[in-house]
Amino acid sequence: MAHTQHHTMRRVLRREIAGTIGLLTDEQDFRAMRRYRTFAFDDHTTYLQQVEALLKTLAAQGSHTTVALFDPEEYAEFCAESGLEPDTPVSRTRFTAQLAATGPTIPYDGQPLDELVPDLVDEAVRRATWEYATTLLARIGTCATCGEDIGRASFIRAAHLLTRVVDTAGPGELHLVCSVTSAPDTLVAVLRTEGRIEGTTCLDESEALEFTTVLALGIATGSACGLVMRTTAPDTTDRVYGWRLRGEDLEPLTAGEVFDAYCTDLDSGDLISPESGVDYCVPPDLGDEGNGTGHTH
Repeated sequence: MAHTQHHTMRRVLRREIAGTIGLLTDEQDFRAMRRYRTFAFDDHTTYLQQVEALLKTLAAQGSHTTVALFDPEEYAEFCAESGLEPDTPVSRTRFTAQLAATGPTIPYDGQPLDELVPDLVDEAVRRATWEYATTLLARIGTCATCGEDIGRASFIRAAHLLTRVVDTAGPGELHLVCSVTSAPDTLVAVLRTEGRIEGTTCLDESEALEFTTVLALGIATGSACGLVMRTTAPDTTDRVYGWRLRGEDLEPLTAGEVFDAYCTDLDSGDLISPESGVDYCVPPDLGDEGNGTGHTH
């Protein structure tokens, strides 16, 4: 009887434990892990099928599981720095535990793996973009004239501009894109809001932080930077408009410039067919708080 009670208690406790699975999302990373003798999988497709089956089983048992992006290069560095033998399941488990605390993760809510994987990759790109932009901001230093920390001042200004942009939008869903051309890369940040009521906006903290950091980098470095916003509301035509960064201020784009920006592929530069039923237009006035009052270092 006591044995049965202990078994039941352990089963109950198992449901209280949150777990993390480190996922090899692409074929190249999977092949890199096959060099380890203790890595038991031979085929990436089969591996993904087994992971999905495990996730479903854990969910059916009431367990909460997150999925983390497992990077073989980062794993090798982790083992070297920690003095661990990389060719052991224990080392892979310890690395995955670290990913749960510090790396990009996505909660498993029953979604198919072909939906979860792109979301996980997007989260990893977002995290890398934020970390890169933060590092560049920190390296800029102070203003030679006034001694102010340029990165911090630019972040404060960027946060203010973002607030003005969001506050001037009407009710509905918002989709903002900020792109900064900073050699050698173009950094892109995306911010979305859903079910927005006029005067009330709930932003995803992680997306807002990344977006503000990328915009701040444009301000601090004087790089080419643009913002494009799309608004969606019931029974209305979607509206697309935007701004370019001028110093520390936002300058409205014309409807034609917005059309060109929105209908051009960022990677290839090729034109994209415009969507029907979308109004490419001039943005609302941001007022003196968003235009013409910034201080440029």
